[in-house]
Amino acid sequence: MSINLGALIIDAAEPERESAFWHQLLGGSISKTATHHFLRIDGFPVFVVQRAPGHLPPRWPDGDSQQLHVDLTTDDLARADRLALRAGARRLRPTEDVDPDAQEGGRVYASPAGHPFCLRPA
Repeated sequence: MSINLGALIIDAAEPERESAFWHQLLGGSISKTATHHFLRIDGFPVFVVQRAPGHLPPRWPDGDSQQLHVDLTTDDLARADRLALRAGARRLRPTEDVDPDAQEGGRVYASPAGHPFCLRPA
């Protein structure tokens, strides 16, 4: 028997904005229903952005739990950093140490709905 990750479900008050962010960052294709946006990317489980009226972003790293955390790897950390910020990410603590030209370590961000994710070297 094997158990595999089939989907990653992400709550958002604004599914359009959240799914557009992940689509810009990772590519793939989006299909939509009234309550769910399905992002299909080769080699990934399905990303599902689920409408969650009243969703409040996590206050991590300074408060409540993360609720969700995605680690993404890249062969060009500086370029991925610029893409994430253009797509709508915001850097989380520590922002003053982030050297977008460095190719080591990791970068911690939040998506438009506030879900934390990291970009790390492959």
